[in-house]
Amino acid sequence: MHILIACLLLALTLQPAVGAAEISVRDDSGRLVTLPAPAQRIVSLAPHVTELLYAAGAGDRLVAVGSYSDHPPAALRLPRIGNHDVIDYERLLALQPDLVIVWQSGNGARTVRRLQALGLPVFVSEPRRLEDIPRTLERFGRLSGTEESAATAAAAFRARLERLAARHAGRPRLRVFYQIWHAPLMTVGGRQMISQIIELCGGENVFAGLASLAPQVNLEAVLVADPEVIVASEQGPQPPAWLYDWRRWPQLAAVRENNLYFVPADLIQRQGPRVLDGAQLLCEQLEEARQKRQRQVRGDRRRTGG
Repeated sequence: MHILIACLLLALTLQPAVGAAEISVRDDSGRLVTLPAPAQRIVSLAPHVTELLYAAGAGDRLVAVGSYSDHPPAALRLPRIGNHDVIDYERLLALQPDLVIVWQSGNGARTVRRLQALGLPVFVSEPRRLEDIPRTLERFGRLSGTEESAATAAAAFRARLERLAARHAGRPRLRVFYQIWHAPLMTVGGRQMISQIIELCGGENVFAGLASLAPQVNLEAVLVADPEVIVASEQGPQPPAWLYDWRRWPQLAAVRENNLYFVPADLIQRQGPRVLDGAQLLCEQLEEARQKRQRQVRGDRRRTGG
């Protein structure tokens, strides 16, 4: 009964205002999302969506977020509406949102269908490339009526991305293994944004040929690939202990040269504005590894008289 009443209230609030122009934006599932007016009560169900909305100038339109939305700090003061697979639908409806933004990979098609069945306008977000982030900022600005702020943020992101690309273009390549988790051993495939970041920094993802976004691999495959750099991600500011388990295999080039690095997951695994902070850190780490390799080559030449 509570959900039914909330649905009726929501239907009333979503009636187009007299003279208001409709807004239509295509989401990442290819579906056209149409609002009668700029959204004023937005629910975000993914951390990267929350960060993008704030960057687009629409933070004050948020009325609730998912459990893991912890940036920027203002997001911590918002009501929690659930996590990626458990959502409090009754509470969500009581908030009378005029737009719900979900993460396709994290929330899934079942959640999208449930939200749509409740009569809620749903935008599906799934940035796969770095270039998708400024486009998403612009679309969020359009949906929330903050086009100017969103355009400024998008332009700043594009400019910084261009600077990073120019700075690391043409650098000697390094074979990189990016480790998401240790048990099971998980990495990123070639369609994942992190793989693009590795390429941006002059690296080569040793598992770029895998189609899955986050495939499982085995130890033997890593040993055969013999990465020159191993990068681990983990929540929090400190490297995970399992990163240093690789020292058990001193035959790996990454271990011989002590190229075991760490990037905080929030900076590189969220498809939001801070991903360029993660990219910059990774680029600096690969440049350090590159310098080690160059010093090793010079040392070998001196020893052999070359």
